Amino acid sequence: MKDGFEQLQAYGKVGVVIDSNLLLLLFLGTYERQQISTNKRLATYTEEDFDLLTRLLGQFTRIVTTPNILTEVSNLSNAIPEKKKTTYFAWFASRVALLREESVLSSTALTSRWAKFGLTDAVIAAIAKNRYLVLTDDFRLSQSLQSDGIDTLNFNHLRDAYWRMNN
Repeated sequence: MKDGFEQLQAYGKVGVVIDSNLLLLLFLGTYERQQISTNKRLATYTEEDFDLLTRLLGQFTRIVTTPNILTEVSNLSNAIPEKKKTTYFAWFASRVALLREESVLSSTALTSRWAKFGLTDAVIAAIAKNRYLVLTDDFRLSQSLQSDGIDTLNFNHLRDAYWRMNN
């Protein structure tokens, strides 16, 4: 199994699938950095996490997403203040256009062992297998993907290492 640095080198020109919570952090933090400290959906993250995420994603020529991930991020984004929703969702649409969106039929994704993880995770597994690196902060998902031979970076491990290096 490759370490994080080797994975970045191997997948930098290929692409990374970013899971819903991290994509939410990326979108809300880029839209308005203050969201990181005020939005309840981002309570587990810091501005340093956002900075680490943006630096990490800068290593990839392609950020891959799915309609399932985008739906989750859109729904979770509804926690922003009402007065900002119109401008945020217009901005959201412009950012989505910068991503590579791929899909798998739900019925296809749910025929695998991944069905027990839910539709979004099943689609992530189907899209990433033998193609992309997955970036997630979901320990159960990262362990399961790795056990299936799908290269995965757990963001929590990266942020722990980053914190240790900078303190």
